[in-house]
Amino acid sequence: MKCLLVASDNAEVLFYWTDPAFESNIQDQYGAAQQGGERPPAFEDSINTLFAPLIISCSTMIEKINDTYTCFSTENGHTYILHQFGECIYIAVNGDGEESEDDLRRKIYVLKKLIEVHFGMVTLNGTLLRKELRPQDTEQRHRLWKMLQSLLSTYSRLRDQDQSFLVEAVERLIQPALCEQCIEFLERRLVQQINSSVERAGEEVLHAFILVHSKLLAFYSSRNASTVRPSDLLALILIVQNLYPSSSDQEDSAPEELDGSSAPDVFYTPENSPSSRDSDSVGMERESTPVFQFVDPDIQMAEDSLKTLEAPPPDPATPLRVFLDATVKEGHCPMMPHSMYCLQLWPGITLVLLTKIPHTQVAVSLYTYLDAFTVLEKKLSDVQEGSAPPRSPSPLPDLRSKMDKFIRALSNSDVQFSQLQDTWAAFKNKAFARGSTGNSRDLLPSCRAMKTQLCAIFRQYFLIESAGSPQRLAPSLQERALAMVQDKLMDWKDFLLVKSRRNITMVSYPFRAADFPGLVHFIYVDRTAGQMIAPSLNVTDRSTSELGKGPLPHFVKSKVWSLVGTARRYLQKGYTTVTLRDGDYYFCYFLWFENETGYKLEVIELPTLPDDSAPIGMLAGDYYRKLLRYYSKNHHAEVVKCYELLTIHLGVIPTEYILQHCCQLARKLWEPSRIPLL
Repeated sequence: MKCLLVASDNAEVLFYWTDPAFESNIQDQYGAAQQGGERPPAFEDSINTLFAPLIISCSTMIEKINDTYTCFSTENGHTYILHQFGECIYIAVNGDGEESEDDLRRKIYVLKKLIEVHFGMVTLNGTLLRKELRPQDTEQRHRLWKMLQSLLSTYSRLRDQDQSFLVEAVERLIQPALCEQCIEFLERRLVQQINSSVERAGEEVLHAFILVHSKLLAFYSSRNASTVRPSDLLALILIVQNLYPSSSDQEDSAPEELDGSSAPDVFYTPENSPSSRDSDSVGMERESTPVFQFVDPDIQMAEDSLKTLEAPPPDPATPLRVFLDATVKEGHCPMMPHSMYCLQLWPGITLVLLTKIPHTQVAVSLYTYLDAFTVLEKKLSDVQEGSAPPRSPSPLPDLRSKMDKFIRALSNSDVQFSQLQDTWAAFKNKAFARGSTGNSRDLLPSCRAMKTQLCAIFRQYFLIESAGSPQRLAPSLQERALAMVQDKLMDWKDFLLVKSRRNITMVSYPFRAADFPGLVHFIYVDRTAGQMIAPSLNVTDRSTSELGKGPLPHFVKSKVWSLVGTARRYLQKGYTTVTLRDGDYYFCYFLWFENETGYKLEVIELPTLPDDSAPIGMLAGDYYRKLLRYYSKNHHAEVVKCYELLTIHLGVIPTEYILQHCCQLARKLWEPSRIPLL
C-alpha cells in the first residue's frame, strides 16, 4: 500500500506512482461506487478525487496562516507525509507499515532530485514545471510518467538490496591495479580519441566512468571539467541501473533452476476419427460459425490506446539530457546541461560518457541573472513587509548593463526571446524611468516575471531544442568507443561480474578474524568524497557467502539496515557517537572529522534538526555538505574531511575490545580509501 503524488496547489495531478496494492484499493473504492452499466472512472481521476480535499486544505492553510501539516496518520493506519516545494505539493503514503516517516520523506526528496536532474532550472518555476511534468500530449505524458515511475521502483529496489544506496554513497570495486589501468585507458585512449574526432558534433567528453552493476570501477574527468558531486553521481548510477537492471538474482538462480525444475511430463490422447455423421455435423457447425467476431468498441478502443501508449525501447545511441552541479571558468551553475551516453559493454557492465554540449555558457548566465533577481525579490519583499531596507548599494545599475548585453547576444541565436525582451523593458520602465517611484509593490510582479522568462529561455535552449535536435556523438563513434573498452576488459569480464557480488568479504585481507575477533559487519564512509567500503551481503537463497545460507544472512542484513536508521535518528539529534546492545549483538556508530594528513580534529556540538527537516544523506539531501561547511568555519587554513564508521560485533566481546577494534579498523581503511577514483 504505497503511493507518491505530485500535485499543483490547485489540485491538478502532475505525477503519481502507486504499487499494485494501492492501485487495487483505489479501483475497488471508486469503481464499486458506480451505478450498474456505468464505466468506472479513470485511475488518474480517482487519484485526484482522493487527494483533492487534502491538497486544497494544505493550500488554504498556507494562504491563510503560512503554515501547514507535514505528517499525519489516519484511523486505518495509513501514514501521510507532505512537503511543498514552490508551487508543487509532494505527498507520500504508506498503508502496510513497511516504510517509516523517514523513508517516505526520503522518497519525496529523491523524486525531487530526479526531477531536477531531468529538467534543470525549469524546476525553479512552478508554471513551467507543471508544463513539463504534465504535457498536454497524452503519449508524451505517459512516457514521462512511466520513466519516473520506473526510476522510483529502481530506487526502492536498490535501497532495499544495495548498501551503497542505503547509506547514499558510491561503492567502488576494490581492485587497485585494474582501476588504475582503466583510468589511464579512459584518459589516454578513449576520451582523447573521441574529443579529437570530427564526428563528435561539437560535443566534448568531460567525464567517463565504468560501472559493474551499481559499483564504480573507474572514473576519469578531463582537466577542464568540474568535479561531479557524489549526489549527482549516485543519481546517474540510479539512471543507469534503471536503463539496464542488474539480473544477478536470475544469474544466480539459473543453474539450479535448470537442474532441479524440469517441466512435468504431459501425455496426449488422440481423439477418435470422426464418422461420416460426425463429419457432417462438424461441417454444419463450421458453416454456422461467423467469420468475423465483433468486440465491444469501447474495449477495442482501449486496447488500441494501450498499444499506442506503449513506450518504444530507447535508442542506445540517443543521449539523455541531464543537469548536474558544475563550476566552470564562466561561473557556477547547479544545473549545468550535459549529454549522458550509456553504452552497455555486457549485461551488468556499462560505460557512461558525460559530454559538454554547445551553449553551456548561456546556462551559467541564465542562472547568474536568475540568482540576482531572486536576491532582488527577497529585498523587495522585506521592504514591503516592513523590514528595514539593507544598507548595501543597489545591484540594479550593474544588473541593467549586464542584462542589456545578454539580450543583445540572444538576438544572434535562434531562440524566441521577444517575451524576455518585453518583460525586461517593462521592468526597466518601472525601475529606472523618470518619475518612477521604484517601490516594491510595483517592482515585485515585474521581478517575478523576469524570473519566469529566464527559466523559459533555459527551457528553449536545453529542453525543447534538445528534444528535436539530432546533434550528438555519431553512432559510429559510439560503436568504436564501445569496441575499444570491450577489447580492454574482455579478459576481466567474468572476474568483474563475480567481484561485484563479493567485492569485500569479512575473511579477506585486511579483515582477518585474528585481528578483529567477533566483528560481524562494518560500513566505512568517506563523506567528503561520497564513497563507501563494506563487506558484501549476499542474501539470495542461491548465493553462498561466509555467512552461509538460510536465515543468517537475512538476519544480519536486517540488523545492518536497522543500525543505519538508528544512527541517522541520533545524528539528527546531534550525536556523533552511538553504542548500543541489541540481543546478542553490539552496535557502534562514529562520525568524526580529520584534516588531509589524517589527524583527527576536535569534536564539536552538532546542530539539532527538526523532525520534518530534509533526510540525512547525499542523494536525498545535502546534509553532509552543509555539515562540512558548518565545521569548516573554524578551520579556514586546512581542508576538513568527514568520515563515518558503523560496526556490528558479537555481544560476548568486551566493550573495551570493541572500541579498540573500531579504532584499528578505521586506521586500516584509511589507506585504501585514497585510491584516486573521483
